[in-house]
Amino acid sequence: MKNRLLKSGARVFALSAAVALGIAGCASATETTTPEETSGSSETTTETAESYRIAIMPKAINIGYFSAWDEGAQKACEELGATCDYIGPNEATGPAQVQFINQVIQEGYDALVISAADQNAIVPALQEAAAAGITIVTSDADVAAESADARLVTILPSAADRIGTAEVDWVAEEVGEEGCVAILSAAATAANQNVWIAAMGPYLESTYPNMSWCGGDLESATFYGDDDATKSVEQFNAILSQYPDVAGIIAPTTVGVLAAAQEKKAKGASVAVTGLGLPSEMAPYIEDGTVTKVGLWNPIDLGYVAVYAAVLGMDGEFDGSVGSSFSAGETSYEVVEGGIAYLGDPFTFTIDNIATFKEIY
Repeated sequence: MKNRLLKSGARVFALSAAVALGIAGCASATETTTPEETSGSSETTTETAESYRIAIMPKAINIGYFSAWDEGAQKACEELGATCDYIGPNEATGPAQVQFINQVIQEGYDALVISAADQNAIVPALQEAAAAGITIVTSDADVAAESADARLVTILPSAADRIGTAEVDWVAEEVGEEGCVAILSAAATAANQNVWIAAMGPYLESTYPNMSWCGGDLESATFYGDDDATKSVEQFNAILSQYPDVAGIIAPTTVGVLAAAQEKKAKGASVAVTGLGLPSEMAPYIEDGTVTKVGLWNPIDLGYVAVYAAVLGMDGEFDGSVGSSFSAGETSYEVVEGGIAYLGDPFTFTIDNIATFKEIY
């Protein structure tokens, strides 16, 4: 078992600390688009003679959110003396990820940090990876609960009900607590978006009596852009066409909310748009009034914490059991039911703070 001395002063990139210290972030790893092209992408060296090799796999590499996620992962890898490669598909689908998981197995990686594009489709490949001795940590999006034994732990931004209800509150404020609301999500198979949406349904119905889901129910109100910018624009327009009286759109995906803001501005549409967005991408639309408010956690933290969990797991210092805990930098995280460690509540970005946060991520 490898012993690893953590560098003193290692710290998680929490939002408040990032602002206080003016952290700009480290360089991202080289992106890879096909399994055959993935030789080491971003490597770090330290005084440690022997280091782990970790694959950092997003749903898709061409999404800004995951570039920030990888930034945090690479920072943790540097602090821990690990070699980390940012690899993954161009499209956010389970079958596309499976090709890269198979590569991780074939190339003998020690660990895999992955955001699951499909909570079910990638499970057999992950189970094969686990059987090969690869430590697996899911981050941002988990596998199905019944398949959780394939991974050590999952690092999620916040409890599903907190994310879902916060987004409903944001849109309710925008529309004056009246009118019908639609949802522009990622893929229908995206586990994280699905649990947030499930939390939105009963909360809107019980909290805002003068609001409703367009079409009369949550299913009718939900459209899927598959985390693709072009399709998200198409689905935004489909919402406007199908529900011309729509008052607000919630997009619980950084790709979707950006596409919705861009198309709203281009069309001069009056519909309110909110959801989960990167401040660096959403700043122009908040600053010009197209969007009033979006929220997010720090994706840098998600990647950073996940790598720490993986390395501590490989070192035998953390087993992922409910009630166990581990530290990433100066912050401690406890594992709760379901093998989940949460970062905290989503943070809100408005005209009052967007200028600061757009410089961070």
